[in-house]
Parts: sequence; C-alpha cells; structure tokens
Amino acid sequence: MKTVHIDVAVIGAGTAGLAAYRAAKAGGASALIIEGGPYGTTCARVGCMPSKLLIAAAEAAHHAGHTDMFGVHVDGDIRVDGREVMARVRGERDRFVGFVVRGVDGIPAEDKLAGYARFVDNTTLQVDNHTIVQARRVVIATGSSPSLPAPFTAFGDRLIVNDDVFDWETLPESVAVFGPGVIGLELGQALSRLGVRVRVFGVGGGVGPLSDPAVKAYAREALSAQFYLDPEAKVLEMGVVDGRAAIRFVALDGEETAESFDYVLAATGRTPNVRGLGLENTSLKLDARGVPLFNAKTMQCGDSPVFIAGDANNILPLLHEAADEGKTAGANAAAYPDVGAGLRRSGIAVVFSDPQMMMVGSRFADLADGEFVIGAVSFEDQGRSRVMGVNTGLLHVYADKADGRFLGAEMIGPRAENLAHLLAWSHQQRLTVEQMLDMPFYHPVIEEGLRTALRDAAAKLARD
Repeated sequence: MKTVHIDVAVIGAGTAGLAAYRAAKAGGASALIIEGGPYGTTCARVGCMPSKLLIAAAEAAHHAGHTDMFGVHVDGDIRVDGREVMARVRGERDRFVGFVVRGVDGIPAEDKLAGYARFVDNTTLQVDNHTIVQARRVVIATGSSPSLPAPFTAFGDRLIVNDDVFDWETLPESVAVFGPGVIGLELGQALSRLGVRVRVFGVGGGVGPLSDPAVKAYAREALSAQFYLDPEAKVLEMGVVDGRAAIRFVALDGEETAESFDYVLAATGRTPNVRGLGLENTSLKLDARGVPLFNAKTMQCGDSPVFIAGDANNILPLLHEAADEGKTAGANAAAYPDVGAGLRRSGIAVVFSDPQMMMVGSRFADLADGEFVIGAVSFEDQGRSRVMGVNTGLLHVYADKADGRFLGAEMIGPRAENLAHLLAWSHQQRLTVEQMLDMPFYHPVIEEGLRTALRDAAAKLARD
C-alpha cells in the first residue's frame, strides 16, 4: 500500500472541498483532494442548476397558457413534450457539470487521489485499499445525501429522490411528493405545470423555509391554488399495488382518498455524508447525528487539526455558504494552529417557486417577542406587480425597536430573488430602516413594495 505525506488532506471535491483545497494552496500548504465519486458539485449535478432548468420549462408552459389577461390569446392546446423537456434538462445539466470537471482537470494530478477515505486516526487516512495518507491537517467536505425515512421503503422501486428526477428521459404521468420544503415545492410545482399529476404531502404545516406565521399562511394559500398541497397531510396507508405506488390519505376536503402514482419523490431533507468515514477512530466529539462538533466561525473541530465545511456540517446547505466555509476551513488548515474566524455573510435564502419565497437575516422564529416591529406590504395592489399580472405576495420586514436597525425579512411574492439581495446587502451593512428609506427607488418597480414595507416599519418604530 502506497503512503503519501501532505500538509492538508481534503475529503470531497464538491463546492466546499474545492474551495478548501484552493485556500490551503493559497496559504502555502501542500494539499491533496480525495474523491471517491464522480467529479461535479451537488449544485451542478442534482441541485441548483438542473432544478432551475426544469423550473424554466415549467414557467414557459405556464406563461404560454396564461396570457388572456393581457388580451393576448394563444389558441389551441399548449403541448408539453416530456422527452424534449428532459433532454434539455440533462443536456444543460451535463454542460454545467462539465464546467466543474474542467476546473478539477486543472488541478495537478499529484494533488488528486481517487477513492473513499476513512480515518485511521485524527490525521491518518486510508483511501480504499491502495493508499495511506499521512496529513498534518484534514478538511472534511463530504457533502450530504437525500434522507429516506424508513416507512418509505414500502414504495419499493417506485421511491425516488431528487437526484433521480434529472436522469428521466421523459416526464411521468403522476408523482407524489413528500416534503413541502425547498426541493419538494420547487419540483412539485414545476412538474405540475408541465402536466404531471402531482400531490405534495407534508407534516407539521411547514411551507418551504418560512417561519413567519402570516407569510407562511399566505404561501400555503397561494401555492395550494395552483397544485395539490397539504402541509399537514394525514396519510393512512402506503405501498405498491400492480407495480404503482399506492397511497391512501385524507384529502383536503376531509374525504378518505386512494390514488396511485408512477413515482413517490422523497424530499424529506438531507443527511450529512459522515457515515463510513471512520470518525470513531478519531478523538473528535460527535453530535447525535454523528457529525463532528465544530466552531461555526473557524470550521475547526474542537481544538484538533480537523476542519469540516459545506453540507457535511449540516448548518446551511447552500452553495455560497459551502464556498465560504470551504475557504475558511482550507485557510485555517494551512495556518493551523493559528486559526481565525472566516467570512460569514448575512443569511440569504431563496425558493424558486412561483411566487418566489425568500428569507434574509434573522428569521421571524429567531427574534425575541416584543423587541422588534414588523413592516408589511401586500403585493396584491402594488403597481408594477399588477401591471405584470404577478400581484400575489406578502413581505414582512423586521426592525429592532431599540435602534431601528433592519433585522431580517420573510416573503412570498414577485421577484423575491432580487429583493432578497437588496435586503441582504442592507442587513450586512447593518443599516437602519431610515437609512434604507434614504436609498433611491425608481418608479414604477416592484421594489416600491419594499419601500412601503419599510415605511410601515418606520411608522411603527416612531409610535413606539
């Protein structure tokens, strides 16, 4: 068995792993990136990019069938060719993956090692049965995988995860989606708009990542008007009948219903890829899920020379967060034991449903009752939104009662992805509501709705 000596060993060549490798090299350390699977990030292969391709096709179909309000009539049926839809999804997906792979190809061959790593001790790794890596520091960047609750095994080979969707050659007739989180809502709505019979089931009443009760209730009503969505589903029986997934449930009208589906899509969260790493052979302390305990500012596990970044640490499974965490982990691994806090930007999250959802800064659920005010705006009568026929939505902005500082926001509504950036920049600059109102607003634009919400917050602050 070959032995390799290296300053920093990075396990995983996804977004966090590649960022960690580059940061370690920039810090003057020798570095080795170890990957057992195919190159290409979660985002490019099975996440952000292929899902947005499917959503783009769904939006095209939806818009083509909803032009009457403008006096523009598309006569005849709107035909969705499932094979053509999925061919573009797969083709463009492969193109995005190709960009990542070409980036990896640019890494010197001696800095890459193929195989699955397992800890022998804190800084010794065995890669398959061919290499022992003696490292001074290690970065864990192994990503995450879809989680599958045990009862779903009842669906047998009819059970899929979002990874499987993007390899379809055509669209199915029907899909049941479990989990109205980000993935479930985006894919469920997209498939529905492309003509697939869709049922989205949830438990606990959650809708996407929203925590503000009023915004969440608005989102539930707005999305339920477009496709079957039951965030508090009562599922009575699950199984396979005549080769199809069979579900017996209490429908929204209270009637017991039985339906069969081509597939059941489990969108019930993701699990950090830490099993099989041999963490039991290290001195690292682990949480209940087997993930090493670590400092969220430095990415360091305890006081050890081990760091963890990206989806593997189970904090914020978002590409930009993984890149920042990877950079911090790699830089600190190179500098160890002289570690420091890395860049932590203001939180920003977007759901590409229609209407879109967004969250910025502190969530409603994170704020102390009585210490903030809510500025609100409905987009139902907002000028530009009505002009474009997208006048559905509710925005809540949160401001600190003590100093008027903007704390965060939750929203469902038009162009949420754009408003999210404006608000995240304001949050990161620690602006007050009054300072935000001093910024320029054009007319007529959707951003005027944000100004209305900020004015509402300012008025409430003045009264308090």
